Amino acid sequence: MIVVIGTPIGRLRDDVMVAGGTASRVALAAAGLGRTVQLVGKTGDDATADGVVLDLARGGVGHVALLRDSARGTPFEGITPDAVDEPDSDDPDQADANPPPAPLGPTLEAADVELGLRYLTDFAVVVLAEPADPATIAVVADATRWGEARMVLVVPAGQTAPDGLPRDVVVFEAPISDPDGAFADLVGAFAASLDEGTEPGAAFRSSIASDGWTEAGGS
Repeated sequence: MIVVIGTPIGRLRDDVMVAGGTASRVALAAAGLGRTVQLVGKTGDDATADGVVLDLARGGVGHVALLRDSARGTPFEGITPDAVDEPDSDDPDQADANPPPAPLGPTLEAADVELGLRYLTDFAVVVLAEPADPATIAVVADATRWGEARMVLVVPAGQTAPDGLPRDVVVFEAPISDPDGAFADLVGAFAASLDEGTEPGAAFRSSIASDGWTEAGGS
């Protein structure tokens, strides 16, 4: 089983709310290749989250470890929950029509990830699909060591992997943007190959037909 960790967001496609964000796309890409995938993340408790969960389920991605935060709204692609139109200073009616800013989106914390990985014990690959704080990275590293699983870490463009990771960690450097999901598809295909038991070098070579990625390192 592959566990993908990250915060799913909404994305409108043909006026239907679907799962967006790197973590969702990685998970859907791996599930689309026939692997068992679970997503550990956090959404709001709202209609956007309902659409995200339905889309993940349609794509074969499990969400038993997907937490809901009723205090915060689920972001969607290109729009964060606290984003509102700037009022036109010359149009008071427009200013009055703008709603107040909504709270920031849910934050996935190290304790959330630890809880999810304790619940999902039978995994072979864990993909930390989005930039994370040191505490979360440490939780994932410890879980993969304990479970004898492979850790895949995505770091922001221009950054290197932190110290203290498992010796067999595979690190990808994310592009600055991934509008067509090519990088996420690459990581998902790579994780699927690892889950099949393919050696990392061969798994990477089988996945590099995708565009929009840069490699930071790996083993």
